[in-house]
Amino acid sequence: MTRMTTAELRGYQQICGPDGAMMVIACDQRGGMRSLLASEPDEQAKIGNDVLGNTKADITRYLASKASCVLVDPICAVPHLVNDGVIARDTALLIGLDASGWETSPEGYRLSTLVPDITARKVRELGATGGKIMVYLRSDRPDANTRNIATLHRCIEDFAKEDLLLVVEFLTYRLEGESAEEYAAKLPELITEGCRMSLGCGAKLLKIPYPGSPEACAAVTKISADVPWAVLSAGVDHETFLSQVEIAMMNGASGVIAGRSLWKDCISLDREITRHKLETIAVKRLREIQAVIARYQNGGKTKAA
Repeated sequence: MTRMTTAELRGYQQICGPDGAMMVIACDQRGGMRSLLASEPDEQAKIGNDVLGNTKADITRYLASKASCVLVDPICAVPHLVNDGVIARDTALLIGLDASGWETSPEGYRLSTLVPDITARKVRELGATGGKIMVYLRSDRPDANTRNIATLHRCIEDFAKEDLLLVVEFLTYRLEGESAEEYAAKLPELITEGCRMSLGCGAKLLKIPYPGSPEACAAVTKISADVPWAVLSAGVDHETFLSQVEIAMMNGASGVIAGRSLWKDCISLDREITRHKLETIAVKRLREIQAVIARYQNGGKTKAA
C-alpha cells in the first residue's frame, strides 16, 4: 500500500477538521444541481454557469465555512471563490476533475470523462489543497473498466509528479438488463472490490458509496489498511445518511465527503431563500453529522511515507 508523501499528508490534514476526520462539503455537481434548481429541462438549460457559481459560492460561504473543506468544480466555482474572498482562509479547497455526465461504450458501459486541461498543475494554480477524480467501476466486468482504469492511472501519476493530494472516488452502476434486486445483491462486493481496484492503481485517499452493511464497511477498512476512506451521501435523505455515517465511522471510515443530502432541498434561484435554508436547515444537518463523526473518529489513520 502506497503511503502519502509529506506534502500529500499536509493536504490531507488540511481537509480534515481539528479532530482529524474529514468533513468535506461537496458541491462539484453541474447537471445534478441544475435539476434541483429547475424541474423542467428547458428551464434547466437556461441556468448558466454564473448561476451555478453563485449557488456554489453560497454553499461555500454559509455551509462549508463550518466544515473543514469544500469540493467544487473548475468550471463554475474557481478561481472566484478564492479571488473574491468567498472561501474562508481556514477552509480547504478540493477541485473535481471529472466532467458532468459520462459517455457510453457500445457494450453499454459508462466511460468517465474529465474536464479538459485541468491538470494537477492547474489545480495548484487555482489555489486548491488538492483534486478529486471520479471514475465508474464494475469490478465484476473487467472489460467495462479498461478505459476508466487508464484514466485513473494517468491522474494519479500526474498528481504524484506535482506531489499534490488526490481524492479517488468511484461509483458503481446498474448494467442494461440488470434488475434492481440483482444489482443490490452485488453492491457490497462491487464497492469492496472497487476499493481494491482503486488502491491497485495507487489511490491514497478514497471517497466511496456507502458499502451497504457494517460487515462491508469493515471489509473496506481491512482492504484499505492505512489508506483513509470517506463515505459519500449519494443524495439519500438526511436521516438515512446519518445512519450510514454512524455505521461507516464505527467500522473504520475516516470521515465524510457529502453534498446533496445536506443541501439538495436548500438551494434556490432566489439567493435569499438559499442563504436562509443553508443557515437554518443545512447547517443543522452538518452539526448532526459532525456529532456522529466525533463519537467514532480515530484521529486519522494515515502516515507519510
